Amino acid sequence: MSKGKLLAVCTVWLVIFGLGVVVWKLVIHPAITPELEQESRYEHHVKLALDSFSGYAVFRCDEFRQELAKRRIKLELEDDKANYTRRAEQLASGETQMAVFTVDSLIKAASEMDELPGVIVALIDESRGADAMVAYKKAVPNVDALNDSRTKFVLTPDSPSETLARVVMAHFDLNSLGDSPIVKADDAQDVYRRYRSAKPETHQVFVLWEPYVSKLLENPNTHVVVDSGSFPGYIVDCLVVNEDFLLKNPDVVRDVIEAYFRALYVHREKMVDLVLADAKGLGEPLSNAQANNLVRGVRWKNTQENYSHMGLADSQSLQHVEDMVGNITDVLQRTKAIRRDPTQGRPNRLYYNKILAGLKDGDFHPGERQETVRSDAELPALSDGAWARLVPVGTMEVPPLVFARGTATLTSTSRQALDALAERLRTVRYYVLIRGNASRRGDLEANTELARQRAKAAEAYLIQSGVNPNRVRAVGVEPSGSTSVSFVLGRPAF
Repeated sequence: MSKGKLLAVCTVWLVIFGLGVVVWKLVIHPAITPELEQESRYEHHVKLALDSFSGYAVFRCDEFRQELAKRRIKLELEDDKANYTRRAEQLASGETQMAVFTVDSLIKAASEMDELPGVIVALIDESRGADAMVAYKKAVPNVDALNDSRTKFVLTPDSPSETLARVVMAHFDLNSLGDSPIVKADDAQDVYRRYRSAKPETHQVFVLWEPYVSKLLENPNTHVVVDSGSFPGYIVDCLVVNEDFLLKNPDVVRDVIEAYFRALYVHREKMVDLVLADAKGLGEPLSNAQANNLVRGVRWKNTQENYSHMGLADSQSLQHVEDMVGNITDVLQRTKAIRRDPTQGRPNRLYYNKILAGLKDGDFHPGERQETVRSDAELPALSDGAWARLVPVGTMEVPPLVFARGTATLTSTSRQALDALAERLRTVRYYVLIRGNASRRGDLEANTELARQRAKAAEAYLIQSGVNPNRVRAVGVEPSGSTSVSFVLGRPAF
């Protein structure tokens, strides 16, 4: 056969082969593929944004993923390194369907965006000591010592540490602080590095979270000035959902929440083990002591506690999420952390309780035993001797009380100030020493008695407004020339 004929034959066969491939791909294979392909085990894909904080360990555990798989939900976790601005933007756009925020970071992000990126559907945990202000004892013995132009709060911006600092700035009389008391660090490690280079006489206060708090306290010359356990309801993590996704997929959101609570129930009595395994998996291992300190400082919110926080249970012992949002917004506005209230005075816009209401109506419960609602016990009564030895922590920021001249009669202005104080004391776990003062002019003994009576009038009004009488004690002091009444928070001497 000539070369020309051979080439022609090869060409014909190549054309036939090519046509066969085309027919296979376009006709035969599409016809048989559906019969060979298996249906995916997942019906829904959900992306959830968070960071490496150990309080989110349940979201990363095998039990949570297994519970979701039963419901044909595939979860993709996105660690954004605590970039709350990016987290909020992606949630608002629908790029992520769910995200974990601290309530304060959600409010701040919404204020910057001029829109609500999503709504709170469940509470995850609350910091009850895991965040703290640490300083050298000699330079900063208590909160009142912060009232100094040299004071600098070294912290990670847009973090729970910043929130703690702002809560302290809002609650205590710190009018001598400088115009820019906050020093921004890159992260908790950067705060720790700055502490390592600080001198013992520094007026720097290092605000950070576990396990770094424990690291600083290894130095016997440092101490906790104040921690998040003293201010319940301010540093709270929550699960937030894109509103459009929620409206279109309420069953998926319910399944995610239910799976989370079931996984939390499994680990409820072994959170230290979970935190240790989670930290190791993230390449940030903790010691047993660090893990124990962290777990003691975090209160994970179970199903029953969520019902209570969302106003779905009769229990009055836990703060309603609407009040949390309102209180946090007030602190952020008073300390100029936000320029506007993103809820426009309607904190109820930031949460949605219908998913939890459906679980409660269906008598959902994640395990065999009923969960308990943990609430803070009322502060016990103190003896006269214990009141005398009370360790002052700091003086509260309260507008001056106004009395009719020469009397202990509260004016309407004073009653309004005390109403606001009574509300703030609901989120502060300290005893309150009420100190009356008076003018030095005239009869010194009479003025001393007048100072005591004014303190007693303030005490009686606070008790009438719902403050536990165990927590307050009115005393008169030797007149110094001021006619003010001051409110000093304190703790028992140990």
